[in-house]
Amino acid sequence: MTYIVVALKPEAQAFVEKYKLQKSSLGTFTTFISKNIILIISGLGVKNAMFATQTLINHFDITDEDIYINVGICGADKKYKIGSLIEIGAIEYENKIYLLHQELPAILTCRDEEQKEAKYEIVDMESFGFYEAVIHSPAIKNIFIFKVVSDHFEPEKVTKEGTKSLIFNAIDVINSLIQTKVSL
Repeated sequence: MTYIVVALKPEAQAFVEKYKLQKSSLGTFTTFISKNIILIISGLGVKNAMFATQTLINHFDITDEDIYINVGICGADKKYKIGSLIEIGAIEYENKIYLLHQELPAILTCRDEEQKEAKYEIVDMESFGFYEAVIHSPAIKNIFIFKVVSDHFEPEKVTKEGTKSLIFNAIDVINSLIQTKVSL
C-alpha cells in the first residue's frame, strides 16, 4: 500500500484526478482511497501532519512493501525554478537536523509559519510532523518526502489551481523515483 500525506486539498486533488481516488474519511481527516493508495489531508502545520500520519500508522497494518510519502508545495531559493521537484534528504526543525536519506543533499527547513523572506534554501510547514510520526515506527521501511517549488518566498502568489497543477505535473516523476528506490 502507498500512503500519501498532503497538507492541502489542491495537493490531494492532483492525486485524486490522476488515480481516480474515492473520497472517504478516517477519524477527523478526509481521505481518498483506491486499491493501492490511501491519501490523507493533514491540514497545515507540523502538529496536523504528525497527527494525520500517526492516524494512518495506527489504523493500518504495516508491511515491508508499504510506502509512506509526504508530498506538497514549498517555498525555495530562486536557484530552484517554480515547479522543480525536490526529493528531501534531511529536515531542519528548531535548529536540529534530522536525516532521512543520507545520499540526498536537499535539506528542507520546516517552519511553523509561512516564510516571506529568503532565509532558507527550501522551506515548508509540515515535513517534520510527517517525519516525526514515521521515524518512530520501525516497521516502516520506505519513507519519502517530495516537495514541489511553488514560490520564491511569496506565498501570497500561490493559488489553489496552481498548486494542483504543480503537484499533478510531478506525480509521474515521483512514481519513477519511488519505483527505482523500492525495487533496489
